[in-house]
Amino acid sequence: MKLRDLRVLIVNSELASQLDIGLDELSEENMFAVFSGDVTTFDLPPVSMAYSGHQFGYLSPQLGDGRAVLLSERVSKNGQRFDIHLKGSGQTPYSRRGDGKSTLRAVLKEYIFSESLAALGIPTTRSLAVVLTGKSVRRDKIHQGAVLFRTASSHIRVGTFVYARLLNNTNSLKTLTDYTIAREYPDINLDNPTCYQTFLESVIFRQAKLIAKWMASGFIHGVMNTDNMTISGETIDFGPCAFMDGFNENQVYSAIDEGGRYAWNNQPEMALWNLTRFAETLIELLDRDATSAIEKAKASLARFMPTYLTHFHQLMASKLGVKVDDEHVALIKQIFALLQTEKVDYTTFFSELTRVANGEKPNKLIALFNLEAFDIWLESWFVLREELSDKTILKEQMRRVNPIFIPRTYLVEQALESARYEKMDDFNNLLKVIQTPYEENQTLADLALPAEKWQSQITTFCET
Repeated sequence: MKLRDLRVLIVNSELASQLDIGLDELSEENMFAVFSGDVTTFDLPPVSMAYSGHQFGYLSPQLGDGRAVLLSERVSKNGQRFDIHLKGSGQTPYSRRGDGKSTLRAVLKEYIFSESLAALGIPTTRSLAVVLTGKSVRRDKIHQGAVLFRTASSHIRVGTFVYARLLNNTNSLKTLTDYTIAREYPDINLDNPTCYQTFLESVIFRQAKLIAKWMASGFIHGVMNTDNMTISGETIDFGPCAFMDGFNENQVYSAIDEGGRYAWNNQPEMALWNLTRFAETLIELLDRDATSAIEKAKASLARFMPTYLTHFHQLMASKLGVKVDDEHVALIKQIFALLQTEKVDYTTFFSELTRVANGEKPNKLIALFNLEAFDIWLESWFVLREELSDKTILKEQMRRVNPIFIPRTYLVEQALESARYEKMDDFNNLLKVIQTPYEENQTLADLALPAEKWQSQITTFCET
């Protein structure tokens, strides 16, 4: 590409400040240096990373970063270590006959969803900048080309470990494992004989918390292959993802997930499946005796579901403004059954419930269901809350966990379509509200409205 064609479209100045990245580093002049391959720009040459992937359950031995390169590893002033990754800059050794380029549409979609998850307190890769290449990219139609600068604690995936295991070289696997522990889990003592089992359990714990947050927020990743699960416990890759509209526990948006493997309610089970593949890569390190190693792996994996359920119930209790006990867990199960029956908009329900907890009349809430069974549930909720001594604290907690704004699929589609013609108002307005998802915004209140029935049937794609 010609350097004069490059143009910086978006810079995430708040994130840059958090990571101690000077805005001058993200200027067009410096972007030109990056794209021209100026070796003085980097401590080490950029690299594309190899990894494997179980795609919908089937192993692809070699995938790798087909349209991404790792530019550099940085450490902020507070000691936070992170990667800067370039996505969509062109072919790499792993492009698999693809061009390695990205469309503006795909880049902006990742930007909006990663910023939304970050604002909701869900661990995620982040988007640092969007650069227009000035070149066209052909996918389903002709699109503008763009490149995303993204950051993450690291880009090491379950698929990275699968790839290392397939090399059939214990030293390579041990080197990768020791490096990952030192980088992501520095509290683990590598001299301790149990360090690798502790590492496995630490990854399981982070993933259990992550999936609980996905589930509680109504987020559906859409393509939970092993190459899309990070060891750091961050959400990565935002292809066919979406937030739930009308509640449906079997909800799928992705066009490629024809069997519903990665539906909303399957996400915990699929995470455990991926973690089992991860545990398999560590067998030789867990114990010299294979039988003993397998038993250790099974014992660690058995912790996933209880850990997930504990965090999920805690999050759901917070969303309902109650405490976690058997009676309140029953209340959670009951409301999911009612939401399923009436296909009530997931985010709207909890947003309205929060308003009722803060003194508003429940008319709008009741109108979402028009069911006697919900009236009974609501009365039970009122009674339980009256019994609580810390209602004020729990009420404020509801405000902090029940968003008003999410990147609804129909709004994202509108924003991305407008952006094709560099009309960025829709995108910028949506970005504004999802970055402050718990705050009322009367000017942009329409962006909180649930999808109409025809809008909720939108299918999502990988955007690659």
